[in-house]
Amino acid sequence: MQYISKSISSPHNEEVKQLARLVQNSRERRKQGLMVLEGIHLTQSCLEAGMPPQRIYLNEQASGHGEVAALLARLPASCTVVTMPEAVMAKASALASPPELLAICARPQATAPAAEAARVVLEDIQDPGNLGTILRCAAASGVRDVLLSKGCVDVYSPKVLRAGMGAHFVLNIHEQVELTAALASFKGRKLVTYLEGSSSLYSQDLTGAIALVFGNEGAGVSPALLALADARIRIPMPGHAESLNVAMAATVCLFERVRQLETMS
Repeated sequence: MQYISKSISSPHNEEVKQLARLVQNSRERRKQGLMVLEGIHLTQSCLEAGMPPQRIYLNEQASGHGEVAALLARLPASCTVVTMPEAVMAKASALASPPELLAICARPQATAPAAEAARVVLEDIQDPGNLGTILRCAAASGVRDVLLSKGCVDVYSPKVLRAGMGAHFVLNIHEQVELTAALASFKGRKLVTYLEGSSSLYSQDLTGAIALVFGNEGAGVSPALLALADARIRIPMPGHAESLNVAMAATVCLFERVRQLETMS
């Protein structure tokens, strides 16, 4: 055992209360520059990306789990593992059933995107499931840079992390971005999903340096970003649905880009 080990038995312990605040409060997470990973899979993904956790809270009922033991064996000496009863873990976790573990990690620092790189631009996305799904699809489609407006839900909230399924650790995520300025300075083509005055997604060349812009679930893309668009695009829907969920729309657009790139190769 190379990590530091300790235990907590009381749900009234101050550290348990601090952990609960981190899980529940986005302002607290941003203030401390931290994120909370729930469960084995996310923590494994974080480790594989070279971002070891600072602290792990271990559900004592999972201490004999084979995957947990393998994960703990990979921890650096600087990590502290705090074992607690499941009932205490339940006080901090927002899940209906407490996970095997909770891991505290530093939020990754974004690096400047390559000038010619494709990117996803998200304005005021509010639903954690939508945001996490878009991140997962961006990672799967090979788009690394994602820009988020100040009005987006906390991208490192536990719910978004769960929906992202590890995508956070392979993406270059830019938070709190002034999108108007970012798009104005982008030299590639800016494609905004919008119905009025739009052309079919399938008529557009998505293979070069592009920014795919998606707006708020209810309000859509703002007039300021629409004004910067090189093209307004829509997904043809010959059926009876009025519109697609923003995460579904992003998925269709991202994988149309993949199809076009594969056609070129």
